[in-house]
Amino acid sequence: MDRDMTVPCEEGLINIRVGAIIMKNGKLLMVGNDKNEYLYSVGGRIKFGETSEEAIVREVLEETGVKLEVDRLGFIHENYFYGDNEKNLGKLIYEISYYFYMKTPEDFEPVCMSMTEDDHEEFLRWIDIDDPIKYYPEFFRNELANPVREVKHFLKDER
Repeated sequence: MDRDMTVPCEEGLINIRVGAIIMKNGKLLMVGNDKNEYLYSVGGRIKFGETSEEAIVREVLEETGVKLEVDRLGFIHENYFYGDNEKNLGKLIYEISYYFYMKTPEDFEPVCMSMTEDDHEEFLRWIDIDDPIKYYPEFFRNELANPVREVKHFLKDER
């Protein structure tokens, strides 16, 4: 089973995805590309037949070249927004994301060789949580400064 959990729904899409919270020496690992002026979490869509934990381990490996272990689930994020890439431009998207804290070994040295779904080369960047650059999800800025053990739920609606 190798199909992303993206399902057409009326004129829009439903996405089910995962994101990684990878911290080292007080920095957060994020992904960017040459098309967008913002960064986003390491991660991607769950494939049909995978659990969310299996998906985040796979996505981290694909995007960093390193297989990391899951520490714990940190956040569930429901998000309504309009697509901004060639395949989904202007379509309403309802996305459910599971964000996992990952166990990051001291010798973790990621190497990015991934591409976006519309074939833009991605890169990895370590940032401070309060870095003024735009990054998603936005709630990381406040929540990762004062992490808690329980799972938090967020809803964002750009309709």
